[in-house]
Amino acid sequence: MNIVILDGYTLNPGDQDWAPIEKLGNVTIYDRSAKEEIVGRAGDAEVLLVNKVVLSADTLAQLPKVKYIGVMATGFNNIDIDAARKQGITVTNVKAYGPASVAQQTFALLLAIVNRVETHSQSVFAGEWAASADFCYWKTPLTELAGKTMGLIGLGDIGSQVARIAAAFGMKVIAYRKHPAPTEGVEMVSLDEIFRQSDVVSLHCPLTEETREIVNRDSLSKMKRSAVVLNTGRGPLIHEQDLADALQNGTIAAAGLDVLSVEPPKADNPLLSAPNCVITPHVAWATFEARERLLQMVADNLAGFQSGNPRNVVS
Repeated sequence: MNIVILDGYTLNPGDQDWAPIEKLGNVTIYDRSAKEEIVGRAGDAEVLLVNKVVLSADTLAQLPKVKYIGVMATGFNNIDIDAARKQGITVTNVKAYGPASVAQQTFALLLAIVNRVETHSQSVFAGEWAASADFCYWKTPLTELAGKTMGLIGLGDIGSQVARIAAAFGMKVIAYRKHPAPTEGVEMVSLDEIFRQSDVVSLHCPLTEETREIVNRDSLSKMKRSAVVLNTGRGPLIHEQDLADALQNGTIAAAGLDVLSVEPPKADNPLLSAPNCVITPHVAWATFEARERLLQMVADNLAGFQSGNPRNVVS
């Protein structure tokens, strides 16, 4: 089987082993593929493995040999699923390879906001501690998480992991999900109450038309002025100009974001100049361990297809 990986770099920049996939066929790996390069590179492929490369109906129509597309991620909105289905192409994705890593990044962002470790470390290396008249000082207010309320929008694998960590910090955990179910240690509330009650609102829901820009001017106006918004889910869950305005105006205190609506962001993204906003470049999924699991699960999906027992099918 001819297997072409069109954008392998983010999954494996060189620290992983492609062997689980290479044993399944003749593999050609490209770090990145521009739109105009896809058809030329994938013309003889029966299997395409992609992360964020867009496979439109027009592109797929020029790839009649393709029988299988393995998305090396959870989200698959970069694939025209209807077109794939019409061409008889099986499309799979990978779920639950990194809940622990994403939850860890969620709290990394939160701790960056409430403890300002980087700010204080930079101050020390700038000589300010050595020059201080006192044995300690703080550049910003410091906040204790114990007793605060963590509000989760979404309570799947990642949201549940965040809930457990929040509880370990001594936080009260409330959550909203479309189809609520009793969850130990978590109080299910309405979306309106998430924004009104929470000291921290953390987004862990899928991106749908219902959740698109769920954080907006109206929802932000309901929040405490001391509140924090976290997003390690999908960038378009937030109306970015509304959040930037809320940070600028002091409507809320801070935001911690690992995702933006366009990635990489355009230079004029309003959040890049917003105060009290911590942004990381979509790295929550990218621990070595999570990527190692992801690569193996991509191989398992393909092996299932080859044996006539496809798994994690989304087409």
